[in-house]
Amino acid sequence: MSAEPAPERPGRRRLLVLLPLIAFIALAALFYGRLFSGDPARIPSALIGREAPALDLAALEGLSRDGAPVPGLASTELKGGVTVLNVFASWCVPCRDEHPFLVDLSKMPGFRLVGLNYKDDAGNARRFLGRFGNPYAAVGVDPNGRAAIDWGVYGVPETFVVGKDGRIAYKFIGPLDAEGVKQRLLPEIQKAMAASAPAGG
Repeated sequence: MSAEPAPERPGRRRLLVLLPLIAFIALAALFYGRLFSGDPARIPSALIGREAPALDLAALEGLSRDGAPVPGLASTELKGGVTVLNVFASWCVPCRDEHPFLVDLSKMPGFRLVGLNYKDDAGNARRFLGRFGNPYAAVGVDPNGRAAIDWGVYGVPETFVVGKDGRIAYKFIGPLDAEGVKQRLLPEIQKAMAASAPAGG
């Protein structure tokens, strides 16, 4: 005669029911801690060291600099020299805060500063640059944010350093400030400028 299985204890059953919830809460706490701890500008990018994603963005219509139309952005322009690409929008308040630092950067020799205008209205973008100054040698319009997704943009503003070989050398997340420019961005730009140009580049 076979023995009947022992009845399952209520405490054990409750533990089995709660186990997925406990695991979920633990994972959520881990992700939250990683996301909001420390300096967001130091979040690593999976694209560092990789070829910059393709760009074929139209120019911001009606935008000029020094009396000449400002061109759009194309991948071919990201090789042979160091490029600093800044993702901005007229509706982005932190973009206004960082803009004076971009104007100062644009006056420095040895690299090219370009802008990627993210999910913006063309008229508002022109007025933004007209009011605060246009530091960009080129501005590509990304109306639906597709290019920004390809570049792994978390949100505006963000700034990338692209080396002479067309690979992403550095990514700065969030608005630039005096410390960020001096301590992090400029050293990365200088490092990219000091790197050897690619063969045939």
